[in-house]
Amino acid sequence: MGSPPEPLNRLIRSYIYAIHGYFLEKIFAAMVGDDSPFQRAGSPGSFLVYSCCGLTMEYVYLGLRTECCLLTRCVLYILCIYSWEFGTGGLLSLVGACPWDYSEYTYHLMGLVALEYFLFWFVGSLLLEKLVICNTLRLLLAEPWKTEKKRMPRFELKDD
Repeated sequence: MGSPPEPLNRLIRSYIYAIHGYFLEKIFAAMVGDDSPFQRAGSPGSFLVYSCCGLTMEYVYLGLRTECCLLTRCVLYILCIYSWEFGTGGLLSLVGACPWDYSEYTYHLMGLVALEYFLFWFVGSLLLEKLVICNTLRLLLAEPWKTEKKRMPRFELKDD
């Protein structure tokens, strides 16, 4: 018959997390009043950041889903998000390529993270776990559908 379906590999899952993060960034920018979120292209580095952060949050989910309650996991996700944002923002700032600056916010850390976004990150991480990570881990990759070679029926005039 064929081999049984297999879970998606890490590369495909990271691609799903990168695309999810990119589109959420665009939706969030449109919600907070950014004039042209869809006219600017996302940096290629943002895809790497979103995919790595998504995989990290997936590992947190897999490791702690039976050990911790959802609230605790969401707080850990937020810590992951702030860590990734601070770390990648710091590295990008060293070469003058950091696309965000939170210096105008009251509660910011070196302009790289804004604590005012805590609630957004909380809701986002909750949705990420329940809608994206859980469903991505349930996806299976099966063999492509194969068609059997069938003979075309012959149309003949019989007994006319």
